[in-house]
Amino acid sequence: MTSDGSTTPDEDTLRAIEALALDLARETGVIATAGLAREIEVDYKTESKVEGQAPRDPVSEIDREVEALIRERVGERFPSHDIIGEEVELHPTNTDGYVWVIDPVDGTANFVNGYPLFCVSIGILHDGEPVVGAIWCASTHALHPGVYHAHRGGGLHFDAEPFEPIHAPGVRRKLSAAPGGSPGRARDWDNRVTGSAAIELAFVAAGIFQSARFGGVHIWDLAAGVLLVQEAGGQALIRRDHELVTLERFEAPTEVKEDREPSLRDWRGLVVVGTDEAITTIRETAQRPGWFKRLSDRLR
Repeated sequence: MTSDGSTTPDEDTLRAIEALALDLARETGVIATAGLAREIEVDYKTESKVEGQAPRDPVSEIDREVEALIRERVGERFPSHDIIGEEVELHPTNTDGYVWVIDPVDGTANFVNGYPLFCVSIGILHDGEPVVGAIWCASTHALHPGVYHAHRGGGLHFDAEPFEPIHAPGVRRKLSAAPGGSPGRARDWDNRVTGSAAIELAFVAAGIFQSARFGGVHIWDLAAGVLLVQEAGGQALIRRDHELVTLERFEAPTEVKEDREPSLRDWRGLVVVGTDEAITTIRETAQRPGWFKRLSDRLR
């Protein structure tokens, strides 16, 4: 038991949860890949208020199929665990203990357009702390689909094998992920945008990107990837007031617009992840007047 009264997950339980998350990531990755070979039904969550402008936030039948499968399998194996998913508007009733956080297809706009940067993200929290993560990526450092995964204290793995982040000392100009890819060239790296927050987190963990910045994203975008970055030796920071502090756990907001109690599903925040060196650079940059406002404006 920790100093705040919460229990510490045991190693055997974390390994069992990671094994299931890995199996589910692989299985649902196959489902997503197969979906590209047929015509997919697509709906949109957000209609544009501007006449003639295309709607946003696509959701496909594959998103729904993947989330339903994961919910079913987790319910069978770990019936006491709660679940947060992007496509099912259910709020967890008890966030003490284990909560699975699912993004069935992150990068759906990429997916439905055949752009091969999308993923299935499965994160598991314990008392709000990320403890297991598995992200199946359609494209990886190995030039084929695969799963980056980890449990707390177990180190980063790729397809069930220990994985050391890519280190290319001869490359003097490296890459990071930034909102909209702007500005395209920073002092210490070139910025890229993938259209998938979870893939960007996985790529930071893998050493492809040095850092990534997120804001206005949801808990299902980050829950798995934050753990992967930390297990790869990187850092994850969250904005608190006008500071960047270590992200230790996800917590429900104090209030929401709807007439109900807030839940962990309502979490949103400004998060930065990266290598120690990249985080040092970002912390220095964050001291400049107006940095948080400029970043927040870009992240909306």
